[in-house]
Amino acid sequence: MLKGMSAPIELHAHATSNLRFIRETMERASTFTAVPGWGGALMGLAALAACLLCQVVEPRLWLPIWLGCGVLSFSIGTLAIVEKSRRRKTPLDSPGARRFLLGFAPPLVAGAVLTAAFVRFGLERFIPGLLLLLYGTGVVTGGTFSVRVVPLMGICFQVLGALALFAPAAYGNLLMGAGFGLVHIVFGVVIARRHGG
Repeated sequence: MLKGMSAPIELHAHATSNLRFIRETMERASTFTAVPGWGGALMGLAALAACLLCQVVEPRLWLPIWLGCGVLSFSIGTLAIVEKSRRRKTPLDSPGARRFLLGFAPPLVAGAVLTAAFVRFGLERFIPGLLLLLYGTGVVTGGTFSVRVVPLMGICFQVLGALALFAPAAYGNLLMGAGFGLVHIVFGVVIARRHGG
């Protein structure tokens, strides 16, 4: 009778082990791993260049310079994702990639709309905080479906965004340089070394 009772326990333990394996495999399959490491570092270098340029040109040019940097960085990031995805044979239409995009894109769209509204109503001084906060939010929410270090990077952007909102306006450009520049470079190198470029 003891032998008969031990079989269901072993079967249950085996089934639990199989379910755990299936769940972990599905989680890995739904993780977006093509986050650009070296591409992120290049984005950071572009942002540092924009920050330095804003320090030497007329103050009214800071927003067009940063918007141009945003377009350049978006292009760099997109190309880096496509290249890394191709190299790793990871389809860009995978469930993980779609979830990453659905978490990442809405805060960026909100940032674009609010930036236009802030310019219209003369609230430019708050744009650095707005952009850092919303970009950080996108990185955190999209990064939930990516490698573990990505949400941490987003939190760094959010902290800098909060500082930019309450710091004197003169610090906005430097805080954007710290976020879009240094944070991208540091985390880009970490992602490249730990997660294959």
